[in-house]
Amino acid sequence: MGRMALPIEDYAVIGDRHTAALVGRNGSIDWLCLPRFDSPACFAGLLGTDENGHWQLCPVGEWTSTRRYLDDSTALETTFSTAEGVVRLLDIMPTGDDRADVVRRLTGVEGTVRFRHEWVVRMDYGNVHPWVTRHALGRNGDDEAITAVAGPDQLVLRGPRLPRPIDHRHADEFDVDEGEVMTFSTTWVRSSEPLPGRQRMRRRIRATIRAEREWLECCDLTGVPHRDVVARSLLTLRLLTHERTGGIVAAPTTSLPEDFGGERNWDYRYCWLRDAALTLEALLEAGATGEAEAWRAWLLRAAAGDPADLQIMYAVDGARRLPELELLHLPGYADSRPVRIGNAAVLQHQADVLGEVMIALAHSRDSGIPSDPNAWSLQRQLVNRLGKTWQEPDHGLWEIRGPAQHFTHSRAMVWAAFDRAVRAVEDHGLPGPVDRWRELRDEVRAEVLERGFDEERNTFTQHYDTTEVDASLLVLPLIGFIDGDDPRMLGTIEAVEQDLARDGLLLRYRTETGVDGLRGDEHPFLACSFWLVSAYAEAGRVQEAEALFDQLVGLTNDVGLLSEEYDVVGDRMAGNFPQAFSHLALVQAAFRLHQRR
Repeated sequence: MGRMALPIEDYAVIGDRHTAALVGRNGSIDWLCLPRFDSPACFAGLLGTDENGHWQLCPVGEWTSTRRYLDDSTALETTFSTAEGVVRLLDIMPTGDDRADVVRRLTGVEGTVRFRHEWVVRMDYGNVHPWVTRHALGRNGDDEAITAVAGPDQLVLRGPRLPRPIDHRHADEFDVDEGEVMTFSTTWVRSSEPLPGRQRMRRRIRATIRAEREWLECCDLTGVPHRDVVARSLLTLRLLTHERTGGIVAAPTTSLPEDFGGERNWDYRYCWLRDAALTLEALLEAGATGEAEAWRAWLLRAAAGDPADLQIMYAVDGARRLPELELLHLPGYADSRPVRIGNAAVLQHQADVLGEVMIALAHSRDSGIPSDPNAWSLQRQLVNRLGKTWQEPDHGLWEIRGPAQHFTHSRAMVWAAFDRAVRAVEDHGLPGPVDRWRELRDEVRAEVLERGFDEERNTFTQHYDTTEVDASLLVLPLIGFIDGDDPRMLGTIEAVEQDLARDGLLLRYRTETGVDGLRGDEHPFLACSFWLVSAYAEAGRVQEAEALFDQLVGLTNDVGLLSEEYDVVGDRMAGNFPQAFSHLALVQAAFRLHQRR
């Protein structure tokens, strides 16, 4: 039995905007899919043991470590301290080209430290042992490399001293002296192609860090609370945006559990229209417009065709088929089964999605991004189709696997879709049947206020046939459906606090009602508590908003990252990591709070 994965919060993320790797504070890369976010993993120890694939550089014997991102970049620096000395490990995935490289650079700081190097490649999510070969390359045979080949994939390990084969793994031990620098790299290439040449990694590392810093310098974070945490969230959201396609993934991982030991394990390595649209809004808040244009182009490609065929999610490149499968060979993180790849939610009807898309595209127009006739044509067709289907029940933004309902949040987002279509005509002069859209907008709002509101308790409800509440109701003032200080909204905030607060944080909803059709429970969903910050701010309760925001920022790990949920009792993160939804909600709350100050 090999070493199990670390606590989720003990990982950090690096990436090249094509894919991402999770690096533990022990110097082990336990998760990496190559060459794309949604490709099969070649290091999958995160969902099993190190026998399922990992790449570790770590001192032998006793050690402690601290880590940080080099200022305003995604270059991760881990400092290992031992009784014999200190060594720094820099982890980075260089950007700006089509190569898929993970670069790891050891630098001796003090003394001499004995290091262990393990490179255990398992293709196809830790299931396939590759054919491993050692090569002497270059004119004089001085460019040594190890290749691991299985099916279409090939990994190439280079470095000044390469590990030796030991029982289906490659391992080595060596000393790192003060002032010594050792650079290792793993490169993905198709197995049918020749080995890539050696590159000058120092130049690529500098260029990557410089590009990330320059991007963040273009974001306006003046006066925003907890500027460093907001900046890290923005960099993380950008990292989750595919550089070539413009698709934005919800997280770089799959099956990190919402319920430890339970079945609530989902694959988030895809592009949800909702999550991507909300990410786009967060980036636009900070003035990052380039991603908005790239995502709009991605949307046009992904949604091309009949509006009736619009899906709620797609692969990174816009592909539609994401069949959900269970990987029986993996025991799962913390023995949480099943491990899933693909996502059956792709087949669901979620009526809120178009509303989020329309809000994000309206935000892009208001931000001065040049209009695209094709983009508006698509929006117009989608809104016209919504006019014929909006009364149908749906599965909601939480993707419940129970019966479809008329979710109040979904109906409010239907209102938002019509509202933003009307505004596009009124404010930007775009063509469309504005009178019909106004009529539909008013009809939807009247229905929500009548059927989605509990007069007796003075709160909006989760759906039309229940008195339960849902944390998603907190976004109603954020989308302009109702004023933040309206008595009905104040009553909703109070009901959400009473029913959904657990140890100071908010649940999405009460799982014991059975609405989601799943066994087990879950932990507070971090985005919901950030929504409460924004709702407090809109209600004029700025001091409460500031206090809650300070508390939530304190839940980030040591390098400023957030997972999907937080187990307050266990003081640990839960769910996929890092989670775009958590980080985008943090950014939006920070800007909302800044505006209301």
